[in-house]
Amino acid sequence: QLQAEFQQKNTAIFGMSYDTPADNAAFVEKYRFAFPLLCDTDRSVAKAYGAFDPAELDYPKRNTYVIGADGKLEQVLEAVNAKTHPKSLLDSLA
Repeated sequence: QLQAEFQQKNTAIFGMSYDTPADNAAFVEKYRFAFPLLCDTDRSVAKAYGAFDPAELDYPKRNTYVIGADGKLEQVLEAVNAKTHPKSLLDSLA
């Protein structure tokens, strides 16, 4: 349901992890994840966005990056709660 609400606001949502495509596919299937998961196995995207934590090599920081239609970074929301954040993000979008 949230995915449809984000689409109504002309918004695309993606998750990203350090996992392989096969691991991400298994996660999506097991948890019925509503959004595509991208793979950052070399951690280059996490490093570019400041989500890489050298003290925690297995997981990126749980941040949200809001990128506008023009491709520019509009917001960085750090240390979000995965269970409650989608709804609060949806409510904050115009």
